[in-house]
Amino acid sequence: MHIALITHRFVRGDGQGRVNYEIAAAALGAGHSLSLIASEIAPELAAHERVRAVRIGAERWPSALLRNQVFALKTTRWLERHRAELDVVHVNGFVTWARADLNTAHFVHAAWLASPYHTIRFRKDWYGLYQWLYTYAGSFLERFAYARSTAVVAVSLQVERELRGAGVDAQRLRVIANGVDLEEFKPAPVSARSLGVPEGPVLLFAGDVKTPRKNLETLLRALALTELGTLVVAGDATGSPYPRLAESLGLAERVRFLGYRADVAELMRAANVFVFPSRYEACSLVLLEAAASGLPVVAARTAGGVELLNRECSVLLDDPDDHVELASVLRGLLAEPERLARMGSAARAAAAEHSWHAMGERYLRAYRELAASRGRASAVTYGVS
Repeated sequence: MHIALITHRFVRGDGQGRVNYEIAAAALGAGHSLSLIASEIAPELAAHERVRAVRIGAERWPSALLRNQVFALKTTRWLERHRAELDVVHVNGFVTWARADLNTAHFVHAAWLASPYHTIRFRKDWYGLYQWLYTYAGSFLERFAYARSTAVVAVSLQVERELRGAGVDAQRLRVIANGVDLEEFKPAPVSARSLGVPEGPVLLFAGDVKTPRKNLETLLRALALTELGTLVVAGDATGSPYPRLAESLGLAERVRFLGYRADVAELMRAANVFVFPSRYEACSLVLLEAAASGLPVVAARTAGGVELLNRECSVLLDDPDDHVELASVLRGLLAEPERLARMGSAARAAAAEHSWHAMGERYLRAYRELAASRGRASAVTYGVS
């Protein structure tokens, strides 16, 4: 097959970009030819003999809203010229005005717009207004894109529910969960001090620490109610309000803001518990990464992807803002090292079912089904039996 994959990035160091990188790698491994249409393509993919790398430039436009429109117009023109050469066209959300065979939904803007945690609820300024406009436009454009796609993939059960709420026909929907690198993220002994992490029980939080959505605030307030453990925060804290909050809660000595870290896999191996009470996620890769690292996970049910973690390896909070309940959970876990060890083993086992290879195989199966259905439709159209 010749498959066209259209997204903004095919790179390992980006959430959605990593997913598409692995899909491309799986297709190449299966012997297929690819047209990769994106603004950024990893050199090793672009150089492959069966890859046609099509770079779409839109960087000079002043906002993501405009850049996305320019990108969509350029990809539409490219597909108009080359559609007859392709067996399957796979897109991601709204990235083109053209029809697609498969569309993967990584995030549902209509659901985010309705969320009580949307940026506009907290920022009554030009930035908040821009985020509202961006989300509103995204919700409209995504509906258009999904309506013009033969099949739609949701990356989590939460995204599937949100797509149904946005009007996507359930018969066109399937769920393919994102994967994890089981070699990069794996249990191994690591010296905590060598990573700037103190000895003793360590709680790890990794993610955006500048906005309320990831909910570091509730974790800090929960930590203030406990006496055990040091919280390590991986994420750029420049301009973040949370270092000041930690200090005001008397946690200056128990919270380490490490800034952006490229060695999150090492940090996970040095930690005891991964805590992620996010108020809203479509499907967070970091949950599977923590589980693959052998870390027990404490998260909120509002985070898409938690369905991949069973009760043997995780504790899921019904209310992401209940810092008293979170404190009680953390207190109980840190007081039971043997339970933590059992949960860590169960976490690794749960993550092992969701390797990048397994995810790639599911997409390849979808491609084969779609190509076959297109072939049958063409045979009817042209009177071929």
